[in-house]
Amino acid sequence: MANIVQPRLRQRAEYTYKFNATVGRHGWLRLTPAYSVRVVEEIIDFCSAAEAILDPFCGTGTTALCAITRGRQASTVEINPFLVWLARAKTAQYSASTLENARERGHEALRVAAEAPPSIRTTPIPEPPIHNIARWWSERARAFLCNLKASITQVAQDDSAVYDLLNIAFCRTLIRLSNAAFNHQSMSFRSETQRGFDFESEPAVFLDELLAIIASAYDNPQSSAFVLHGNATDLTAYINGKFDAVITSPPYANRMSYIRELRPYMYWLGYLNNGREAGELDWNSLGGTWGIATSRLIEWEPSGQFLMPDNVQPTLKEIRRHDNRNGALLANYVARYCEGVSAHFKSLMGVLRSGAQLHYIIGNSTFYGVLVSTEEIYANLLRAYGFNDVKIRAIRKRNSNKRLVEYAVSATSP
Repeated sequence: MANIVQPRLRQRAEYTYKFNATVGRHGWLRLTPAYSVRVVEEIIDFCSAAEAILDPFCGTGTTALCAITRGRQASTVEINPFLVWLARAKTAQYSASTLENARERGHEALRVAAEAPPSIRTTPIPEPPIHNIARWWSERARAFLCNLKASITQVAQDDSAVYDLLNIAFCRTLIRLSNAAFNHQSMSFRSETQRGFDFESEPAVFLDELLAIIASAYDNPQSSAFVLHGNATDLTAYINGKFDAVITSPPYANRMSYIRELRPYMYWLGYLNNGREAGELDWNSLGGTWGIATSRLIEWEPSGQFLMPDNVQPTLKEIRRHDNRNGALLANYVARYCEGVSAHFKSLMGVLRSGAQLHYIIGNSTFYGVLVSTEEIYANLLRAYGFNDVKIRAIRKRNSNKRLVEYAVSATSP
């Protein structure tokens, strides 16, 4: 049994994505499942001897950016190509001349986008194939965004660093101009009259976002990160080196889809073209169940190639009870999630130095009132694969549900 430390808990907003919004590049794009810069910094400081740090679940690049800001070596792996692009942009070095060029080309993109009739140099991009796109943006806002995206490509595509910065500002702009509530890609929408600005202010929104990005980009990290496009369940296929620390926050077993969270950005930037592509990417991600990924779950069966935690079978049986609607589906979801975590730990053994420190930030979940103790699943799998000194520490309550807690699971490699 793993050693569990259970302090008095509170929700601690500074340990969530909300803290990141005020911390330079970490606040470039909001992703609700992202973990806090504060948490990562505390772990890095604790791992004072760790020079080479790995994050096998990159997300928005929080661990990598924190590590290189402190002069450590950092590598990170991510299956979502949009997040690979974002993490590379966030961890890049930008010269003063590049940032000035980004400002100038941003102004030029707005001038080109505002030309009426459109410039012969550029043609507005077609609206992305987002389901019910009119619910997301007004007709005028969509027209502006289509013009602006084409103009950014026209004026900046020859300079990849400038192009990245303008596209990040574009992503921030498309969310601010949307009808999505809370300036976030939730499924709650405001009416046009609730948006609080008019069409004439939309160019100013882009310029405001671009200048904010440029201002935070002047603060360059001390070293560079390697951001790799790959799968955390097969790390040896992408990584040749050895690491002395792992600091990460994998997707939780709560059916929150990163693809669903990111779909506005991914469609507008061309990383997604239809719902099937979204479902395929989610199916290959740990814990993904959006679209076709859900329909495949009911037929899924364990591969038998990986260790499974002993304590999970009673939980699956309880979720699968006949009186639980979709119980069989959700039990398969949890089992497949466990298999993915197991495959990850098996793969991880090939990229660690002896005595490497592992730190996983993970939350539990419930289905039909059945508690899925994800932290125990991680701890039991780590022990089964021979990792030492496994500990579980509760760090915060996640919401008003007292059963939902976020944990730090730590261990050392054999």
